[in-house]
Amino acid sequence: MARTRLSEPDAVVVGSGPNGLAAAITLAREGFKVVVLEAADEPGGGLRTYDDPEVPGLRHDHCAAVLPFAVASPFLRTLPLTEYGLRWCHAEVDCAHPLDDGTAVAAYRDLDRTVAELGADGPAWDRLVGEAARRFDALADDVLGPILRIPRHPLSTARAGLPALVPATVTARTFPTERGAALFGGMAAHAINRLDLPVTGAVGVLLGAAGHRYGWPVAAGGAESVWRAMVALLEDLGGEVVTGTHVRAVRELPRARVALFDTTPTGLAHILGGHLPERARRRAERWRYGPAAYKVDLAVRGAVPWTAPEAGRAGTLHLVGSFDELVAAEAAVVAGELPERPFTLVAQPHVADPSRQVDGITPLWAYAHVPHGCPDDVAPLIEAQIERFAPGFAERVVARHVTTPADFEAANPNLHGGDIGGGANLPSQLLGRPRWSTDPYATGVPGVYLCSSSTPPGGGVHGMAGYHAARSALRVLTA
Repeated sequence: MARTRLSEPDAVVVGSGPNGLAAAITLAREGFKVVVLEAADEPGGGLRTYDDPEVPGLRHDHCAAVLPFAVASPFLRTLPLTEYGLRWCHAEVDCAHPLDDGTAVAAYRDLDRTVAELGADGPAWDRLVGEAARRFDALADDVLGPILRIPRHPLSTARAGLPALVPATVTARTFPTERGAALFGGMAAHAINRLDLPVTGAVGVLLGAAGHRYGWPVAAGGAESVWRAMVALLEDLGGEVVTGTHVRAVRELPRARVALFDTTPTGLAHILGGHLPERARRRAERWRYGPAAYKVDLAVRGAVPWTAPEAGRAGTLHLVGSFDELVAAEAAVVAGELPERPFTLVAQPHVADPSRQVDGITPLWAYAHVPHGCPDDVAPLIEAQIERFAPGFAERVVARHVTTPADFEAANPNLHGGDIGGGANLPSQLLGRPRWSTDPYATGVPGVYLCSSSTPPGGGVHGMAGYHAARSALRVLTA
């Protein structure tokens, strides 16, 4: 990105992850001059894609790979990103959950097909996830934003959303067989939390519903295609992105009417220092971070030899086996214990986007939920989970690249201890994220706003935190 003169923009945004870019685009669309400052050498945050160091031409997504909330986002859907090269690619199977009997239970974008193939579990899936899918646009408009506000679609939100607010362990009991419970549980586990806590069921419902409404796609060429399209749009709107600029103190910012921070609350407190009111500083110091991701990017010769055919056609796989095993694994991780069989998420981007293959070698993206800051070597456990459902897999691996929780934080300070969600998804931090307020993006410092995944609606590539924070900042800019 070109280095700017930083001459008194209307707004400065610190951090160019999807939320920082969403905030900048929101303000630029209203005619305001915006500058985005990024510490890394390229924008994107978790949307970066990198070259395999051993296999020329093979590329891996650094953090995010499959992007259901990006294509379903009420804000990102309004942007003409396809005009800037973004193209979505869909696998035949959105998500597969292999089981130890050699079969797999699958979710398709087609709700009717999913319900039919679930058999006895189909009616329960339709009542829970299907109802939310049919009302997804209204539901997303209400839940992907501040909690303390009057919903725009109260009847749709109540009908589709309220049943999901119970713990996932309770919701899973509505499925008559283990297969439906396992499929739903794998989606709920994206909360990266104990599944017996309230609201965890909502994560599974929203992810499943987003898939039936918009699918679980990958961006052609890799996740970086999303940030490249967003930056190109921002620049056409008159905005600028400046990379290699690490803001450590508020005095280092250019003079601007408002400043928005795509950082964690503790990161913001370090930058603002004594400018932050004492109450807000104490709140930032109490912010709790959640379990971590431990990631292995694999280069695999040919296809992974999954036992279940559905797994080979899936863009995303949840590897853990039964629902009870999943519940135990997630509880152990939250308690700071590394399970022998951690919940492992796998993405096969080449299934949706064949251009990701290079000379018969395919990229495989895999990460496990592990305790916060976990120092252990988890790569063998991750590969054992894949081998469990794909015997002979290990023989096909030609290269691997590990990203530990410490590596995640070193590359991006927002990923504290490997927490990729911006903070623990405790009920208190979900409802008061980062504080109980009708404007949770305001920081207590006039003209300064937090726009990261530590604010509503939380983690995920959707840009909604940035959009809502920018809408809050517009009240200052238009005053």
